[in-house]
Amino acid sequence: MQIPQSSILSTVRLGKIFSNTVATYKYFWFISILQIHAKKENPRISVWDIVIRMVANAWYPIHYFRLSFGKSDSLFDIVMELQRITHIPIDANNQTIINGLSETIDDGRIRGLLNTLTLNVPYRFLSPWIRYTNDLNVIRRSQTLENGCLYSLYKEDADFYIMLNPAWDSYLHAHYNILVDFAYWNLTLFLQTRNPNVPAIPNKLIRPEVRNSLTKQHNYWDMVMTIGGPIRCIYTNQLLYPKEYDLDHFIPWSFVCHDLLWNLIPSNDSINSSKNNRLPDLGYYLPKLASMQHRSLQVMLNANKEPTIMEDFVSLGHSAKDLAAMSQEKFLELYERTFNPINQIALNMGFETWKY
Repeated sequence: MQIPQSSILSTVRLGKIFSNTVATYKYFWFISILQIHAKKENPRISVWDIVIRMVANAWYPIHYFRLSFGKSDSLFDIVMELQRITHIPIDANNQTIINGLSETIDDGRIRGLLNTLTLNVPYRFLSPWIRYTNDLNVIRRSQTLENGCLYSLYKEDADFYIMLNPAWDSYLHAHYNILVDFAYWNLTLFLQTRNPNVPAIPNKLIRPEVRNSLTKQHNYWDMVMTIGGPIRCIYTNQLLYPKEYDLDHFIPWSFVCHDLLWNLIPSNDSINSSKNNRLPDLGYYLPKLASMQHRSLQVMLNANKEPTIMEDFVSLGHSAKDLAAMSQEKFLELYERTFNPINQIALNMGFETWKY
C-alpha cells in the first residue's frame, strides 16, 4: 500500500517508517500521533499522551482477541500488567482506557510501565530522516527539522514532547484516513507472520463500535423451531422456543470473528454470560452441536425452505443439501475436522475451556 506523494514533503521517507520493524511500537506510535493531531490544532503533543493512546489502541487486540505481538515486543506485557493494576475492563473503549490511565499516571507502577514505551520509539521512528546514533543526537538534529522530518523532539526533565513539523500539518489532515489505513495495513502484515493460524486478523485490530446484526440468523432458527418444533439447548438441555432464546457463538466470536451460521446455535439466555469468551468442551458438546445443526438443515430442506443465510455452510466445503443428505456420523466427522483445529489454536492462544 502506498501513501499519497508530495513534491514538497519527504513522503518517500515517510513511506519507509515501517521498514525493518521488529516490534509493534512504531505502528501504534504513528496511529496515535495521527489520532491526536486530528483532534487538536496545537502541534505540540506530549509523549505521555502518545504512549497512553498506544496502550489504548493495543488494548482490544491483546485482551479481547489475544493476538501475539512477538517475543521481542514488551507492549503486550505492558498492556496486560496495566489492566491488572487498573482493572479497566478488557473490552473498554479507547476513551475509557485513555481517561483511566491519564487519571492514574502519577502512580509509580503505571508511570514506570508507560515510561518503557518512551525509551526508543520516539527517536527510532525518525530513522528514515535521521540515522540513529544516540538519543541526544536525534533530539538535536530533529530540532533543525533535518530532511523535513515529521516532528522535532524536546526532552527537559519530566517535560517530554514532540512538535509536529508545520509543513506536514495540511498533509496529515487531508490524508488522515489513508495514513491510518497504511499503518494498520502494515501492522496486519506484521501480525500475520506472528499469528499464522489466526483467522481474520484485520478485523481484530480495532474495537468495533457496533457488532453486526444477527437478525438473519435469528430468523433461520425461528423458522427451524416453527417447522420442526422446539429444540433443546445443548448446554442446559432446556427446551427453546421461537424468539425465546439467545444465539451463542460456539467457538467465541473473539476468536473466529465471524457470524457464520454453522458456528451459531440457540441457547438459554444465561449461557452467554456464563460461557463468555471461553471454549466449550468439544468432547462433550461438539456431538450435540453437530446433531442440532444437521437436524436444522434437514428440517428446512424437507420443508422446501432455503434462505440465503444457509449459504454460510458452503464455507465448510459442501452445499446445504449435501450436508443434509449426509449420515449423522459423516456430518459429525466433518464438524470434528472443522472445529478441532480451530479449538486447538484458540487454546494455544490462551482461551480457556468451559463446561456448564
